[in-house]
Parts: sequence; structure tokens; C-alpha cells
Amino acid sequence: MRITPLHPWIMQKIGCRPAEFDRSTLVEVQFQRLAAIIAYARQHSPFYRDLYARLPVDIRPRDDFSDLPFTTDENVRLNPARFVCVSQEEIHRIVTLPTSGTTGQPKRIFFTEADQALTIDFFAVGMSTLVEKGDRVLILLPCERPGSVGDLLATALQQTDCVPFKFGPFQNERQVLDFIVQNHINVLVGAPVQLHRLACKDEQDGILPQGFLHSVLSSTDVLSGAIRENLTRVWGCKVFDHYGMTETGLGGGVECEAYSGYHMRDADLYYEIIDPITGRNVSEGEEGEVVVTTLTRAAMPLIRYRTGDLSRQLPGICPCGSFITRLEPIKRRLSSDRQVKGGLIYQDLLDEALFRIRGIADFEAVLEKNGIRDCLTIIGETFTETSFDDLAIKVQEALQQFPPLRKTVMGLDVKIEIRSLNQEIGKYAFVFKKRQVKDQR
Repeated sequence: MRITPLHPWIMQKIGCRPAEFDRSTLVEVQFQRLAAIIAYARQHSPFYRDLYARLPVDIRPRDDFSDLPFTTDENVRLNPARFVCVSQEEIHRIVTLPTSGTTGQPKRIFFTEADQALTIDFFAVGMSTLVEKGDRVLILLPCERPGSVGDLLATALQQTDCVPFKFGPFQNERQVLDFIVQNHINVLVGAPVQLHRLACKDEQDGILPQGFLHSVLSSTDVLSGAIRENLTRVWGCKVFDHYGMTETGLGGGVECEAYSGYHMRDADLYYEIIDPITGRNVSEGEEGEVVVTTLTRAAMPLIRYRTGDLSRQLPGICPCGSFITRLEPIKRRLSSDRQVKGGLIYQDLLDEALFRIRGIADFEAVLEKNGIRDCLTIIGETFTETSFDDLAIKVQEALQQFPPLRKTVMGLDVKIEIRSLNQEIGKYAFVFKKRQVKDQR
């Protein structure tokens, strides 16, 4: 097993020689960069100038960093321009992130050309985990605009001597499968549920032989264990997961061949895990909310930004041999929690239960009130010709028998609807959001 390519890349990025590169050296460089970005933000960002107005001038990250106030999603939404540290002429790309609800101000994230170059650099190294020279890579992420995630990824892949194909989120699974065959694609990059829908359609139609695809990268949303297993079963390929968000500059961390957590982008990002209630840092290995600080961003640095994602920092050295920061794959987001009588219910928990059912390509979950009781409606979608009634029974059984859901489901009225995806093309044509249980109570 080879060491993650991020390991030597980070060593080079911090200007360290192999004999000197160890965990303590890496952490020391991160603290130096934390001090520099705090000073930079205080000088150039109106938001941080005001936020830190009453704090000492000589903040020492090693001792004082965990006492600094957090930056929140709401802070960024309310006035993103107050975070900007450069002139408008230096802004190369602005990404607008819609709110997950029907109302609310969207977030706007600003990048300089140098900021985006850092992302391209990370993408090129991260993708070398799963691609080889000459691979033909189909990009199913948004890529129509210059500087979009798919466009940056295509630029990075060209630097690794791969052949990228910018396809984008698709409307018709069969069209994508035919494109894969016609263009001899052997690597896919996409959102987990879109990849799953593609695999389900392929399992029905038998388009791609086992081994036609040698690797797949899932990105932009939580990859459930059920989807990972299904992609491996249908295509016989390796499946890797990437963690990142627009706020971190798109790239954050990627799994290596050991599949033992994300190796994080330590040269550009600093991660903490906090108790989401108290805000205090938790012990290594303990689960909590992921907090990130951008170390090298010029346009819009974020310091102690609360992501709302739950994970834990994995202790020790990865089986691949690297000591750089590792995060356990994200299991859920705090914003996705829905409180019902029997406990919590959230999208990622439902994914683990329902995507294990052969024939379920996708589903929506909706919470409503039925008198005084909560009602959970599952709208399952399938490509198969099997009886919708049979699939509905399997969904009901999966909800009742999946241990983490059993008690919660007992306190709900549950309705199951199954419909054909062959009549539902176009649902992802224009919207590319993270999935979550819709709460209409």
C-alpha cells in the first residue's frame, strides 16, 4: 500500500525536507500560519477587525486559539462582503450558495485567482490517489461556469496527464452510461446519490462490464456505506470519498487506499473538533462538530468556521504510513437532525437503511403532522420492473429492522410510495443541493 500522495505534497508545501518532516513540525508550521492569517484578517477584513477589536494584539495560536470566537454560517450569510480582504479587481470568482430552505439569504464566497490555483493544486494531488496517466475521467459535478468545481477539477486532471470530460449533473442515466462506453471512460467523479442512480440503471440495463470503471470518487455530500458497497458490487471498482465545501476552497480531504479516514489538506486548512453544545475542543478521537480555519486564502479567510458536520479526528498514524490529520468520514450534519417522539431522524441514517434494498435508486423523506402524531412519508424511486407493492414492503421492513431506526420509527406513522424513475427524468437538471429530510410539520 502506498502512502497518500498528500503526505509528500504537504511536506513540499510547508518547505520541509524529508528528514525533518514529522507531526510536531507540521503542527508548528500550522500555528505559524494561524498567527499570520489572524493578523491578515484583522488588518483587511472589517468582520474580523470588529470581532477581534477587544482581543489582545499578540494572539498566540498555540495558547489562545481555542478561545477565539467562532465564525458561523449566519455571519457569512448576513454580510459576506465584510469578510473580503482584497479589492474587487482581485476577485476572480464568486460562488453563491443557496439556502437549504425556501427562504433566507444565500451565502456568497469570494476567491482570488491565487485562491483557485491552490484548489487546482490540491485537486491534482488528491486525484492522483485514484487516477493514473491517461485515465479518462467523467466529471458529473457542476462545471458549466469557469471556476466552478468541475471546471477546476478538469484543469487539475489535465495537469496529471488525464483526459477530463465535463458532463455535469445529468438528467438521463442511460445517456450517461452510453457516453461512458462511447468515450472509454474509466473513472467517475460525482455526488453519491447520482452515482448510485447511475449504478442502479446500469444494473438493470447491463451496459458496463465489471471492471470497465476502475475507480470512482464521491464528493459534495455524505457517502453512505450502503452506496459505497453498491457501487463496488455493481461496477467492481474502487470507491473513494472526498470531503470539502465551498467555504474551505472546495477541497478539504480525501481517502487513501487504506480507507481509514480523510487525509486533510493540512498546508492550507486547520481543523478542530468541538463539542457542538459547549463549543470547547474535545479530546482526540472524540466525536464533535468540525471547525475549520483557512490558512492561505487571500480573498475571504475564515477563522474557526463552524461547519455543522459531525466527525472525529482519528488518532495515530494511518495504515498507509502518513501522520497528517485524518478525519473520520462524515456521518451526519447537525442541520439535518429532525426531532421526533422516538428520537432523532436524519437523511444519512435513512440512506444507510434504504439504499441496501435492491431496486431503490433514490428516495425522498418528508415529515408531516397526522393529527397529534408525526408522519414520515418515504417516496422511493426505482428503475426496476418489480412490483411497487413488493418494494414498499421492503422499505417498511428496512425502517423497522434497521437497529438505529427501530425505536424512532415505532413512534411515527409511516407511509410508503414507490414510483418509476423512467418517468422522472430531469429532477437534478438545475438543482445540486445536499439531501435532507423535509420537515413540513
